[in-house]
Amino acid sequence: MSLPFKLYLILSVCLLLLPSRFVNAEQLFGSDESQPVHIEADRIDGHYQQEIEATGSVRIQRGDQTLFADRVKYYQDTEDVEVEGNAQLERPDDTLWGTFLQMNMQTDIGELRDPRYALKDSSGRGSGSLLLLEGENKYRIKKARYTTCPEDNHDWYVLADDLEIDNEKKVGTARHASIRFKDVPILYLPWMNFSFSKERKTGFLSPVMGNTSRSGVEVSAPFYWNIAPNYDATITPRLMSRRGLMVDNEFRYIGKGVGGRLQFDWLPNDLVTDTTRYGVQFNHTQFLGSGWFGALNYNRVSDHNYFRDLGNNILFTSQVNLLQQATASYFSDLGRNGMLTFSTLLQQFQTVQDPRAPIISPFKILPRFALNAVKSNVYGLDFDLASSFTHFSHPTLPHGLRFTAFPSVTLPLENSFGFIRPRMGLHYTKYDLNVPILPGVTDRHLDRSVPIFSLDSGVVLERDTRLSGDSYIQTLEPRVFYAYIPYRDQQLLPNFDSAEMDFSYAQLFMERRFSGEDRINDANEITLAVSSRLIHSATGNERLRFSAGQRIRFSDRRVVLTSPQVTKAGSDFIAELSGSLTQHIKTDAGIQLNQNNLLIEKIRTGISYNPAPGKVFNAGYRFTKDILEQVDLSTQWPIAKRWQGFAAMNYSMRDEKLLAGLLGLEYNACCWSLRLVASRFTTATSSSSTNIFIQLELNDLMRIGTNPIRVLQQSIPGYMRTDL
Repeated sequence: MSLPFKLYLILSVCLLLLPSRFVNAEQLFGSDESQPVHIEADRIDGHYQQEIEATGSVRIQRGDQTLFADRVKYYQDTEDVEVEGNAQLERPDDTLWGTFLQMNMQTDIGELRDPRYALKDSSGRGSGSLLLLEGENKYRIKKARYTTCPEDNHDWYVLADDLEIDNEKKVGTARHASIRFKDVPILYLPWMNFSFSKERKTGFLSPVMGNTSRSGVEVSAPFYWNIAPNYDATITPRLMSRRGLMVDNEFRYIGKGVGGRLQFDWLPNDLVTDTTRYGVQFNHTQFLGSGWFGALNYNRVSDHNYFRDLGNNILFTSQVNLLQQATASYFSDLGRNGMLTFSTLLQQFQTVQDPRAPIISPFKILPRFALNAVKSNVYGLDFDLASSFTHFSHPTLPHGLRFTAFPSVTLPLENSFGFIRPRMGLHYTKYDLNVPILPGVTDRHLDRSVPIFSLDSGVVLERDTRLSGDSYIQTLEPRVFYAYIPYRDQQLLPNFDSAEMDFSYAQLFMERRFSGEDRINDANEITLAVSSRLIHSATGNERLRFSAGQRIRFSDRRVVLTSPQVTKAGSDFIAELSGSLTQHIKTDAGIQLNQNNLLIEKIRTGISYNPAPGKVFNAGYRFTKDILEQVDLSTQWPIAKRWQGFAAMNYSMRDEKLLAGLLGLEYNACCWSLRLVASRFTTATSSSSTNIFIQLELNDLMRIGTNPIRVLQQSIPGYMRTDL
């Protein structure tokens, strides 16, 4: 051994044994298998490779964890530390405090008495009688308390005989847990776990409780199963006092080019009907390769009263025709500026009947093949082909095969300030029916050919303007549209899928006024219209739009679906206003006027006042002649500090009946929220359902009760949670 090395070793030992009173001392210890340990203190005493005692502002660092204390004993050979008095252990995922600490800094095994802890990935914190360190990122707390409320706030907490914290999985597991709210026990769970990173995890979710007039008191206990990163399941036993035990099952999956969701709800023995009841929803999409896509959408319920008896909102209970459909589609380029699509469809519906208002079920499509092709800019012309071959089926109505083809050509003449688009096409339809449509008619093989011509033209004029100190571009866009379709007698043709389209400003510029392919309207009419838009110069956002148009018919309409309809030559006038009247007031309104008799056909008005998040008031009025007249009112508004009120109403003035109503309150504290919502809605002609939603949300832990958020979003346009 060389003399310089011997002197260095002796000096190192002397420095180790020398008290450090005025400066910090730093030492590095550890073997090749362990990380170095850094010690800083006002005074360090001990023996080399044996025991070190550090006092005064002690700081011990090993890797990514740091220990702070007033007095520490450190055993170099085992890497054990012992702290009497105040101890603080700072780690990447949490901070621990206690009055006595024993631990091995290499294995992270030990104990901490009178512990307090704070999780860094969340606002979770708590205390206990004893904390057992069980290795890296894991520890267990005896007689534990857990909350997400800030310091000096004890509005709610969890008391558990045993609480396990896993910082690697970001999961907490409590045994024999009592949920306390305002120091009052509100829920006991023999076992519970929770995530403090908002990541998916297997385990029981918050229990759900509620009450409906048709099902009685309800209690649900959802169990979430994180099967794999790309699929999961939720199994929810749902106990209803009037109906029995129902099990709701949801399975979700996603993968490369595939995804879907299966919902299967099963009530084995309804205590009211003494029958087994179920509901199925299955959605699946998949990329099949080589330009092919497939999709499946299947919905079914056990009986006609399923939604009315077991649903809790009007969108759920108002379902009538449940779709059962399978599709396959192919997409391909058709050279330059061209697209070819082919699709096949199988479709039928389960019609959920209301015995007070029965309806005819739609036709089944078994199957439909469709071929569409678009080719643009061929010597300045655009070519389009829409064709289909469909087999319709129905248990009581005439049905059969239908072939349609609609080739058309357009000459687009466009520049920066205007356009002219003449278009000409021929719609051909061929039928092969099982029986004639009308008695006394023998021909089941029918066809129809209808030429269709239209001319669309418009100009865009612009000017700069200012409003409320901002620069805008105001446009003036006059537009003229002409359509000519000769009359064809279609009384002997079936109607498988045609219906009158809702008349709107956009419909003024459409050749056809019927959906589907079975009815082609006659037309000899011109539309004169004008639009004006207010566009923000800097952002390009449209602030306000006003449109008005008038359709002038040069001949009486002869093709109609139902009576009464406007058939005389004359004009329809329509006007619409949409956008922001001010920074906080938005509107969407429209009116349709029949100038033959100067009567209003339709009115749609809506206005919304939204000065800030969580503050919104909506008012609307809808009128359709001889069909409906309804008023809609809804609001979300603060009524006091931390208090919000909710209200919504849909009232039929024609029937003098409340179709749907809602009242609610919400209180938002710093770490919890309480919601109380009552709703009532019509489920049938003279039947209604009343639902009570009560929910206590403990931030980042659980929700107790029935969640009304979806109902509030559906009932109050612009609703926003303010507790996030």
